[in-house]
Amino acid sequence: MDGARRAAAEEARKKLVPGDLLSAIDRNVEVEVGTKWYDHSPTFRGLTGVLYDAEGAIVPSHERRGPRRPSAVAGAHRFEAGVRKLLRNRGARAVPALVRDLDGIASVFLTDLARDAAMVVREGGIKRFGSVHLVTPGEPAPPPLLKDPLLSLSTRRGDRRTIGGDDVLASTTIQLFGDLRQRALAEAREAARNASAG
Repeated sequence: MDGARRAAAEEARKKLVPGDLLSAIDRNVEVEVGTKWYDHSPTFRGLTGVLYDAEGAIVPSHERRGPRRPSAVAGAHRFEAGVRKLLRNRGARAVPALVRDLDGIASVFLTDLARDAAMVVREGGIKRFGSVHLVTPGEPAPPPLLKDPLLSLSTRRGDRRTIGGDDVLASTTIQLFGDLRQRALAEAREAARNASAG
């Protein structure tokens, strides 16, 4: 949303349009989340590349969407009120098509987060933990962090049936990376502190 606001400001517009979201994603790969929504949205149609099946034939976009059954994508508009509130809190307005896209992305992202949290519980932690560093070609990669605070989320305590807050935080490390991951974890911890204090 912040990246879309910057893109709109460059064109002296106050109302965000879907092209602003595309511009924000082009400028920062970290914000590319909820990508299953892209096949369902006219905004992203034709931008996600060509998908081939096992025989090398092109898979039409309507087949990529999968069978029509209840899912996070089919019921994606449950977050519209939250998206509108977030836009208001950021002092932004958006056309309905962009609200729909942000709504769908949020729905798919949260569904993926829940799936990964269940995997963390099932596997007793994150077994395939890794990190991503964005570097400019020709520049050396940063040295690995010896004491990464995220590694503490890679092991879990408790039973293998109940998803807890730490499991959701651990799944966030699977879905997000870079500055966006750090920001999300910091805001989640702050929200948890405020909830326990209140």
